Amino acid sequence: MKLVFTDPAKKELKDLPQELAAQFIAHLEKMQDMPPRKHMKYGIPYHVEKVTKQARIICDIREDKIYIIHCFGCHNEYERWYKSYK
Repeated sequence: MKLVFTDPAKKELKDLPQELAAQFIAHLEKMQDMPPRKHMKYGIPYHVEKVTKQARIICDIREDKIYIIHCFGCHNEYERWYKSYK
């Protein structure tokens, strides 16, 4: 599958510390072969992939493309975004 990054996701990935960014890149490569299957709760129309205990990738899967919506480096950022949908 092909990965397509949104502008916020590109910026978030660029701003991550180098070690964490390397983990994100490894996960993104893995996602091309095995797309995430875990949907978010409360009717949020995206999938979520855990990178570390705190870091998350939010994506949308359509046909043969995976759209990377956000790359959250810490749980606080993820939680703030997540709660905006409730």
